[in-house]
Amino acid sequence: MKSFFPLIALSVLLTSLSCKSPQNTENAVAESADTTSVCFQPDSAFALIVAQCDMGPRVPGSTAHARCARWIASQFEARGLVVETQQSRQTMWDGKQFDCLNIFARFKPEAERRILLCSHWDSRPWADQDADSTKHRQPVLAANDGASGVAVMLEIARLIGELNPAVGVDFLCFDLEDYGAPYWGNGTKDESDWCVGSRYWARQKEADYKPAYAILLDMVGGNGTQFLYEYFSRTYAQSVLARTWAAASTAGVGAYFPQKDGLMLTDDHLPLNRIAHIPTIDIIGTRTDGFCPTWHTTDDTPENISPALLKAVGQTLLQLLYEEK
Repeated sequence: MKSFFPLIALSVLLTSLSCKSPQNTENAVAESADTTSVCFQPDSAFALIVAQCDMGPRVPGSTAHARCARWIASQFEARGLVVETQQSRQTMWDGKQFDCLNIFARFKPEAERRILLCSHWDSRPWADQDADSTKHRQPVLAANDGASGVAVMLEIARLIGELNPAVGVDFLCFDLEDYGAPYWGNGTKDESDWCVGSRYWARQKEADYKPAYAILLDMVGGNGTQFLYEYFSRTYAQSVLARTWAAASTAGVGAYFPQKDGLMLTDDHLPLNRIAHIPTIDIIGTRTDGFCPTWHTTDDTPENISPALLKAVGQTLLQLLYEEK
């Protein structure tokens, strides 16, 4: 991820509560709500980030990329989910061709009503936002921008049997999200050089696959960020956005989901909304002035991950799924 455009603040009629803690005066309000007893474990999610980073940057065509694809599939299978893969050969903006592997895992595949959680799993080949220009052609380790979303989904998949929601839950890991042209490249005017895996999936998905809504996780662990209202999420899926922010409040982590307008982003939720016509929001860690400072730099490492943010996102999603009746 990607490109962004600053926005003038927009009014949003949503309510959030502060993060639940023993010292929080609003804690009684959160606990009076119908909350799930299933607790997201940030340490477990963090270990899954480290496991991905230990393979090295998962850039397309690399050994680490191939190894990580097998690892992700095996992790979902070990959690009892039904795993499918979608493979294609894609030509990128620079003329290079890569195998693109989208990984799809299903809980309760027989359930008619389904919720889709998704994230990209590849690493950016160029640290083109690094303060040190000599590092711009080095790959990004992608602890936050890639591994964090996958880790949160894998931890939720570990807990999904205990939560046992009334709906089916699908997990989708997109490939070739972060191969968009760097500043020295010749990218496309419509930004189709980004989010290649999700664009392909949206065009090729089975016609009868129609989840009620989808939630994209991107950069959900970066220190110093929050989860703000992303512009296209409001445009295409405002009701999903409202339900998700309300779930954060009920879960007691509303301080991480403030009532603030964020950025207009090119990300994997756009193909899902525009091509697949699945109402999709983007939970993405940003600041009011832009992305996390480690974005597309060599500093995107596990040392700069916030377990508290992982917990906030994971607990929000567990609460949201728990509320599905």
